[in-house]
Amino acid sequence: MVGLKEELLKSIWHAFTALDLDRSGKVLSHNLCTVLNVPHDPVALEEHFRDDDEGPVSNQGYMPYLNKFILEKVQGNFDKVEFNRMCWTLCAKKNLSKSPLLISDEDAFKVWVIFNFLSEDKYPLIIVPEEIEYLLKKLTEAMGAGWQQEQFDHYKVALNTSREGLSAWELIDLIGNGQFSKGMDQQTVSMAINEVFNELILDVLKQGYMLKKGHKRKNWTERWFVLKPNIISYYVSEDLKDKKGDIILDGNCCVEALPDKDGKKCLFLIKCLDKSFEISASDKKKKQEWIQAIQTTVSLLRAGSPPPHKEARQKRKELRQKLLAEQEELERQMKELQTANENKQKELETVRKQLEAAAARAAEEEKKRLQTQVELQDRFSLELEREKMVRQKMEEQVAQKSSELEQYLQRVRELEEMYKQLQEALEDEKQARQDEETVRKLQARLLEEESAKRAELEKWHLQQQQTIQMTEAEKQELENQRMIKERALQVAMQQLEQLELERKEALEQYEEVKKKLETAANNTKSWKDKVAHHEGLIRLIEPGSKNPHLITNWGPAAFTEAELEQRQKSWKGKKATSE
Repeated sequence: MVGLKEELLKSIWHAFTALDLDRSGKVLSHNLCTVLNVPHDPVALEEHFRDDDEGPVSNQGYMPYLNKFILEKVQGNFDKVEFNRMCWTLCAKKNLSKSPLLISDEDAFKVWVIFNFLSEDKYPLIIVPEEIEYLLKKLTEAMGAGWQQEQFDHYKVALNTSREGLSAWELIDLIGNGQFSKGMDQQTVSMAINEVFNELILDVLKQGYMLKKGHKRKNWTERWFVLKPNIISYYVSEDLKDKKGDIILDGNCCVEALPDKDGKKCLFLIKCLDKSFEISASDKKKKQEWIQAIQTTVSLLRAGSPPPHKEARQKRKELRQKLLAEQEELERQMKELQTANENKQKELETVRKQLEAAAARAAEEEKKRLQTQVELQDRFSLELEREKMVRQKMEEQVAQKSSELEQYLQRVRELEEMYKQLQEALEDEKQARQDEETVRKLQARLLEEESAKRAELEKWHLQQQQTIQMTEAEKQELENQRMIKERALQVAMQQLEQLELERKEALEQYEEVKKKLETAANNTKSWKDKVAHHEGLIRLIEPGSKNPHLITNWGPAAFTEAELEQRQKSWKGKKATSE
């Protein structure tokens, strides 16, 4: 029913688009109900078309009514030719070309019906070049002429450059102007159109005159036989006006050849479930053609396959769809390749520009490098000269600092000598204090003796007074000497503190000089190898001894531990000598 509905819709589409919009729905619906043997429903018709302003007669508004109230009720018990003729009548006058054609209106109608059968299932309807070639080949074969493939190829190329296919009216003009039937008269063309129409539209697989044996009288009568996918009809003549009977075909039927008998030749038998039919062909060739055609039809019925021309149309359509899909896939792949190629071209162009830019940058960097190298050489020369001058100045400063250091060490030695003398003075003072203590002890002892020997003391009073006076004088003298020594010690301490300050200042100056020397050494370290090539290795001068130094409360000592031991030994010797 789906295939039948699609076939009906194509003819209805032509009729609907040809009528005026304000009356197309009602007129077409009434005629369709008539030719399709569908019961009229005036109430539903008026209900659907009660308001023309909202578009019920448009394509969108009419199709729901057509599907619901007409096409869904079609049972198949209608005359297809009559249905197509009604739709043709509604659309032919408006669309058929006014120019004279080599075919009649009846032939144009048949070409129009064939167009609906072969056209694509999309609207507006067109017939593609492959189907045009198929139809023209069938017509040429029916006319008994040779097929001009080169002529059609030129026409196909011209057609493909302007459009996808032809409309029904353009196909009628193409066949009617005789472009592919030159040399053929109108009757031959008409017979060819009728033969193709019978095959494609009326499903006539084979037709012709043969003799049929009667079932009751057993006489032989000539009949016009028409073979269709599921039936063989026989008529009095080929005008199909007087039908005499049908042979219903199904999968259980069979056909077999019979030997000649009763003066009849080219016999074959069609066996069905209820009866059999004996038929005589005009010659052996016709006999074989009919047997082969009937066997093919029965085989299709057993397999449930459609008629050959419909199956061939479906295969051509599937092939076109496959080729179209392959072409679309190829176009997609070509687009992808083109896009990829364009992207590659862009990438190559970008890489080329990047390479050019990189080359330009490299040239610029090389130029800058050479310029920088020249500048570095100049700077190196200047810095080398500057380093030479700095080294000379540093050597001069080192020499000066070394001289100052020698002077400082000399002063330290002098201070040590003064310290030694001060120590000796302190030792003398200590000895004087001890002597004073001894005198005091002696005085105490004398006082005790004086108490014990008062008499003796009184005796010796004068002597004691003199002794006391002498002791006081000595004590005063000792006190004066002590005061003098203290003042000398204070002066020595002041001088020692002054020397200590000077030593600290000298140490600070020495540290500053050392830091400057280290800075100069760090600055000149990176250039030592280069300078060594020109002037040899530089030996930096560092003041001071490599032996370990002693540390005092005032900083580093001016002499080593060995020297200190020697001095201690010297002091002890002098002290022993003085005692």
